[in-house]
Amino acid sequence: MDDNAADPQFKKTLGTLDAYALGFGSMIGFGWVVLTGGWIDNAGTLGAVIAMVIGGLIMLLVGLVYAELTAAMPKAGGEHHYLMRGMGPRWAFVGSWGITGGYIAIVAFEAVALPRTIAYIVPEINQIPLWTIFDSQVYLVWALIGTVAAIIITIINVIGIKLAGIVQTFVVLFLLAVGAMLVFGATTNGSAANMEPFFTNPAGLATVLIVIPFLYVGFDVIPQTAEELKLSPRKIGRLIVVSVLIATAWYVIVILTTSSSMPGAELAASDLATADAMAALFNSPVMANVLLAGGIAGILTSWIALLIGGTRLLYAMGRSGMLPRWFGTLHPRFRTPVNAIVFVGAISAIAPFFGQGMLGWLVDSGSPSIVIAYLLVSVVFLVLRKREPRMDRPFRVGSARSGKAFGIAAIVTTAALLSLYIPGMPAAIAPQSYLLFGLWWALGLVFLLRIPSGIAPGEDTEHRLLARLASRRGERTARDAA
Repeated sequence: MDDNAADPQFKKTLGTLDAYALGFGSMIGFGWVVLTGGWIDNAGTLGAVIAMVIGGLIMLLVGLVYAELTAAMPKAGGEHHYLMRGMGPRWAFVGSWGITGGYIAIVAFEAVALPRTIAYIVPEINQIPLWTIFDSQVYLVWALIGTVAAIIITIINVIGIKLAGIVQTFVVLFLLAVGAMLVFGATTNGSAANMEPFFTNPAGLATVLIVIPFLYVGFDVIPQTAEELKLSPRKIGRLIVVSVLIATAWYVIVILTTSSSMPGAELAASDLATADAMAALFNSPVMANVLLAGGIAGILTSWIALLIGGTRLLYAMGRSGMLPRWFGTLHPRFRTPVNAIVFVGAISAIAPFFGQGMLGWLVDSGSPSIVIAYLLVSVVFLVLRKREPRMDRPFRVGSARSGKAFGIAAIVTTAALLSLYIPGMPAAIAPQSYLLFGLWWALGLVFLLRIPSGIAPGEDTEHRLLARLASRRGERTARDAA
């Protein structure tokens, strides 16, 4: 008998528009506001575009892999279930832990990015200095803005994914309106001469590519919410692919419009290049604030979506016994993973008190973990194609032969992307980022070693894992009683 049969189940409340807002909005955070000037300076306008297209193609390959697996196994927790079925519990934990670390790092990033962006518009929030940490001054009012926002977003997610979906949809529509204004400004007042040089240092492409996981993470939120979508499995698969394509188009448009606004040297000197580009295109400082409002919209869309994704993975790991059972609890009324939401929400509420000096470290520390998960999912795609060729796949990537080619390409490209983070590479991340990365995986090792070995992958792997864990607990209880 299924021990979980009497437990509350997720509600299917998200429709097509909600789903697209979730997929696209999760990938458009704040990076396009603050990082675009650096991309153009490091790689040149066309160099940055080429790097973004390459990154988009890599993510498209991974997205196709996810699309097939999600349609075949539309369960909350996504990667957790694919890897459990194809590679066994320990590999399932590695992939789930990796993507969860990326989600949590970016949720914390958004909690710090929000007050930073508001301070650009309203400098008066830099009130009541507390301390200096990581070379940045932390102000009480500044930090409380991020903390209060974290509490509100956490409450919205606890109340239900439908409310979160409604908020996400309206914020995405506003974000798209700001993007349309940026395009209008570039087509009427932009200059192709400002876009030169089109290419700079070839190594600059690598500096753009290392942020690709940070920029695109979010399409994989769709698999996490598969049990809450009112869509057929095939449509869920298609949704993943389309979301990646739309996000790629967005980033390319932002690079081109920003570079057309002013000479590259001025963009490189700007703290928030895209906002200053908007002001220059409309010859009005007010328009910089309008774009920053779009940046705030991006922060909120990414924040809401990745909080959803991370908490569904924590829930899945809690349900399977990989993490404490506390994480695998659904609220009896709202049918949301309340404990997991509160846990991640608490981390985001604390993050602003560590200041904006940690922003870059958070981005870089989470990115390698995300790529590790993408690599494993690409591997399990091929494993399941070979082991279970007759599995029902409502969204199928190519034929038997071409599908294998897609899987191999996804493995090769994600492995190449992962290599960029190796110490000593031209685009290697900062020591502080390696430290955060190492601490996350050291904690993960504690839980990984608790997972019983020798459990073969398969459709019923999770049930066998739970049975083994229950037997282990029974043996321990018997020893204690004796």
